[in-house]
Order: sequence, then C-alpha cells, then structure tokens
Amino acid sequence: MAITQRNKINVSFSSTGMTDVVFNLLIFFMLTSTLVHPTALKLLLPQGSSQTSAKPQTTVSITSDQRYYVENQPVAFEDLESILKQKLGANPDTYISLHADKTVPFESVVKVLNIAQSNNYKLIIATTPK
Repeated sequence: MAITQRNKINVSFSSTGMTDVVFNLLIFFMLTSTLVHPTALKLLLPQGSSQTSAKPQTTVSITSDQRYYVENQPVAFEDLESILKQKLGANPDTYISLHADKTVPFESVVKVLNIAQSNNYKLIIATTPK
C-alpha cells in the first residue's frame, strides 16, 4: 500500500513582485534626481507676492559679492550680453529669469535690465513667496 502525499511544497521563487518594486523605485529616484540642483547658487531672494506662469529659457544670477552667472557658469559683466545673445538669439518672446541676492545694489539689477531691454528680452525677477 503506497501512501502518497497530496500537497507538495513548491521550491520555486517568483520574483515578479520584487522586480516591480525595484523598477518603481528606480523610476522615482530618476525623476527626483532631475529636480535637485546640487550646483545651485545660494541666494537670499527678496520676498514677493505675485507669480508668473512664463517659462524662462535661461537664468542670470547675481550673488551678494557682485558675481554674475548665466545658469551655473560664472561670467564677467562685460561678457554677459554677448553670452546671452549666443545662448538666446534675437527671439522677442525670450524670457530670462533674474535671480539677485537681496543685498545686491539696485544698480547691478538695472544693468541686467538694460541688457534685456536693448535685446528685447523679457525679464522675470525671481522672488521668494511671502
């Protein structure tokens, strides 16, 4: 009389669920890493209450020690206009975002405003919310 066992233990492992979790984590970290700017400049922006929905093509930053940056590249003020012309061309619908530290003298901001006006660029001044 042979007795056979009805329930056999299945030794195989299904990794389908674990693979889904790993791919979801991979996608999450890839998306969030593009939102982080590790080389961003440390600026104390002035406070403002209005917001704009325009998307700037580039940014100009002025640090508290009067250094100018186009995106994250340091530039001399004398070269700022030529670099913006190279980067943006002569498109009249071009928006530039100006990030100036709140300790920067107003004269430096006006210089960048004059460059934008002479090239028909539209300037957005970046602020922090109140």
